[in-house]
Formats: sequence, C-alpha cells, structure tokens
Amino acid sequence: MIDEVMENLYRIEVPLPNSPLKELNSYIIKGNDRNLIIDTGFNRSVCYDAMHKGLADLNVDLSKTDFMITHMHADHTGLLERLATKTSTVYFSRIDSRVFDKDNSWQPMIDYALINGFPADELMNALHSHPGFKYSPAKIPEFNLIDNGSIIEIGGYRLQCLLTPGHTQGHICLFEEKKRILFSGDHILYNITPHIESWSYLVNALGDYLKSLDMVYNLPVDIVLPGHRNFFKDLKGRIDELKAHHQQRADEVIDVVGSEIKNAYEIAAGMTWDIDCETWEEFPIAQKWFATGEAIAHLRYLESEGRIKRDAQGKIVTFQAAAN
Repeated sequence: MIDEVMENLYRIEVPLPNSPLKELNSYIIKGNDRNLIIDTGFNRSVCYDAMHKGLADLNVDLSKTDFMITHMHADHTGLLERLATKTSTVYFSRIDSRVFDKDNSWQPMIDYALINGFPADELMNALHSHPGFKYSPAKIPEFNLIDNGSIIEIGGYRLQCLLTPGHTQGHICLFEEKKRILFSGDHILYNITPHIESWSYLVNALGDYLKSLDMVYNLPVDIVLPGHRNFFKDLKGRIDELKAHHQQRADEVIDVVGSEIKNAYEIAAGMTWDIDCETWEEFPIAQKWFATGEAIAHLRYLESEGRIKRDAQGKIVTFQAAAN
C-alpha cells in the first residue's frame, strides 16, 4: 500500500508478519536527481516484495536512491543489502553503527540475560526466535555516519538529524523545520508504545528515553510520521501520554517487587503485558526476551531514582525496594 503524504513524499507500508508491529512505514522522498528511502523492512521475501512493488509503482530508480536508517533494528535495516546500490549513500547513526562491527556478537546479550534470571535452557531458543537474529541484513553497505545536527537535503526537503537515545542508544529522528514534519522512527509512536529495553547496566535506557522525549517536546510540528502505524498531529499530547505510561510501569515494577528480592526475569513474569496469553508460561519465547529487557530498563531507571537497590554479588542479579 502506498500513500502520498505530501508533495514528493510517500509512504510504503511494508508487512511484518507475526510481529505485533504489523507493518513498517518506509518513507520515500522523490527528487529530480536523487531519491531517499527512510527505513526498509525485515530481510524477508515478503518485505522485499512489498518494497520492490511500491518502488516500481513510484518509478524509483535505485541507482539514484540514497537511504536514511533511523536505528539499528532489523525491521528498519533488514533490506539495506538488497536495495542499496553501488551508487547509494546510506546515512546511519554513528552510535548504532557499532552493532554491525565485525567483532560484535550476541554473546554479551546472552550472558547478560543469564545473570538476570533468564533460564539457561531457553536462551538459545530465545536467540534463534529473535527477529534481529533472523532478519538482519546478511551484509552491510558502507555507512555515511551521522550525528546529532547532521543535515540531509533531498527532493526539496531539509532534514535535521536529532539524536534521540532510548529505543536504541543511537536512534535518530528527522526534523523538517519549514514543512513542520517530524519523522519519529520508533521514538514516538501513536497507538502503540515504543519498546524500551536495556541489556547493559551501563545504560539507563528509560532515563535517556524520557530526556529525549523532553528534547523534542517543543518542536514546531504539524505532523509526526512514525516508523509504525498511524500518522498523528498532537506531538505534545502523545509525549505526555508516553511519559505517564512509563511512570505507571515503573510504579507497577515497584508493586511486583513488593517486599521480596527478585531477579528481572521473575519481575517481568509478574508484570502486565498486552499479549494474548493467560500465563507467563504461554508467552512466546521471543516475547519473554523483550519483556525481560523492558523490565530491566525500568529497574535500571528506578535504581537511578533511588527507589530500587540492585545486588550483583551473586551469579544472578537481584533487586529489592530501597528503604524509605
């Protein structure tokens, strides 16, 4: 499905089968000399077919097309290898690019999940069920690395890159000041909540996310174009809702911990989730992984607020409520 958003700006809805996200919004800016594709879809045939058809319908010549990827996740990066040509410039966050370093691996995340209570006998199944493991690009083209404040000009659009850490450490939004547009990636979504997870105690992902929401709160924006689901207009109102949601989730984590000492996996099992399963045992293994990462992000945030204490002395990291 293709939508014309405004002059020279289009959206292709790329299906994401078996994902709660349902679709990815890939945005295409058409210019006289060059085109720009913002985000691509999983490295899957169904995603490639949708993109290929949409680009053909728009008469987009990939040899004259550049790419801007808002963040490292596979539903945004997956088709880079199959769509980018030798003449394409690929704009990508300097911070998120580190995940594609040759010496990078999933092992640190596996080890981290283990010390946070994730059952050892489920870890490899969780890894092989992870969309980032299954649907990332096989090879990565050379990146043109961008930072906060970088400018991309194409097709009459002047896009200012805004570093908005939280969903990932190097997440980038794009702000078009004259046209009053914010391409929000997965930083701000309208009718679903962006997933905030943490797989390192060195990073306070939720704290960073809340600060990033504040950073874009007062932007003069008439329309927000997110990475998934619907466009929307009320940027401030949606940010207020997201901040309230995460404060409620943090309070829920405190309630789940109660007066006990628990690990992150146990805490995730006690939280409420918008998944059609009656018990934690019925959760798909990939969703248990995401839930545990989200629980850790809220625990790390609560620790920074002085409301939770972390004990990393044993084989399994545990948490308890801080004394009042």
